[in-house]
Amino acid sequence: MKIIIAGAGEVGTHLAKMLSRQKHTITLIDEDEEKLQQLESDYDLIGVTGAATSINIQKEAGISSADLFIAVTPFESQNITACILAKKLGSEKTVARIDNYEYQLPKNKDFFEQLGINALIYPEMLAAKEVSNSLETNWVRQWIDFQNGALTLIGLKVRHNAPILHKKLADLTDSAGYRIVAIRRKFDTIIPTGNDEILPNDIAYFITTKEYIEHVRKQAGKEIVNIKDLMIMGGGRITVKTVQELPNNMNVKVFERNKDRALKLTEQLSNAMIILGDASNLDLLKQESIESMDAFVALTDDSEANILACIAAKKFGIRKTIAEVENLDYIQFAESLDIGTIINKKQIAADYIYQYTLDIDVNDVKNLTYVNTDVVELTAKEGAKITKDKIKNLHLPKDFFIGGLIRNGKGYIANGETHIQPNDDVIVFCPTESIYKIEKLFV
Repeated sequence: MKIIIAGAGEVGTHLAKMLSRQKHTITLIDEDEEKLQQLESDYDLIGVTGAATSINIQKEAGISSADLFIAVTPFESQNITACILAKKLGSEKTVARIDNYEYQLPKNKDFFEQLGINALIYPEMLAAKEVSNSLETNWVRQWIDFQNGALTLIGLKVRHNAPILHKKLADLTDSAGYRIVAIRRKFDTIIPTGNDEILPNDIAYFITTKEYIEHVRKQAGKEIVNIKDLMIMGGGRITVKTVQELPNNMNVKVFERNKDRALKLTEQLSNAMIILGDASNLDLLKQESIESMDAFVALTDDSEANILACIAAKKFGIRKTIAEVENLDYIQFAESLDIGTIINKKQIAADYIYQYTLDIDVNDVKNLTYVNTDVVELTAKEGAKITKDKIKNLHLPKDFFIGGLIRNGKGYIANGETHIQPNDDVIVFCPTESIYKIEKLFV
């Protein structure tokens, strides 16, 4: 696929790196020539220096034959304009990054389609939903619902008191309603077989039906934290959207060290107490009664500060902590420090955009934060290879794993005897760099 990305910021650069490793032809447009030259030397992509809203620059990038144009500059108006031009100049599909929630309302979808914009993405809103979901389902590290909960994927850290420990997966007689699809052990990712075991401090991913969620929680030795009092460090866009998503009966304190920003927050967030100060100041945290908090969330632009703040919160006895860690190289390090749930805005945005790069109809694609694995939900077509026989007879690639399927709205856990039927929605796990291989199975 020929893909043109406008904007070599965090999201654009991450997308370009990821997609260039997957045999796509990638062209990256940005006004920073030095940055483009560095990316060209490190990755298999083409850099075009200039403004994404320039017709000549888009033509130079080859827009007339583009399969997908992605505008992710920091400026919403430029992204919208660039996508309108790209569509008129021949791009088959366009995606624009925005920062206005109103644009994403269903009633406005047709309006933007008529302009030539196929999809809109608001990374901060997506990240805020991840944070609010993590606070609601606070005993897990990652929670992904498929089709309103017909199947649920749960990633969690297994503690020393878990009943499931030190048992071969093949010997788990109570596992008819769930399946362990991936394990993170220190710095290694394991796609488990029946001979594998769960060890203390593993991060394990379970796919299950709604009836078995409570059973999975108990098997993993997890307790639910009743969150009433919450501290948030940083008053950026993700914080604003997160607080707006939270229930009104939650007591929220937001720390913001920039005075102008703090004043603006008092106008935006009527259901939160805004504190002018730096949440990395331990004396200030004690003064604001951090010991009595149920959860602590660090959402500044500084990954290191967020990690350290969550470590401090843990020392104060807070059981649920969430950190925004935008530096991908820090994620494994952060996990080794046991700081709780990790939010990565770039990866969340990339997940959303990724489905537009596949030639098959993908319902959803998510990255599993703690393992180098994607989970993809897609529909089996009539005559597709995946429907030809039982899973055990299909000779699937060894790094592929079918976790479950949804048939007529009901979720089922898959095993070797499962025979996928046309129109089943199938949940597939595979390494991020191998996701394009799925296409051969579903066409």
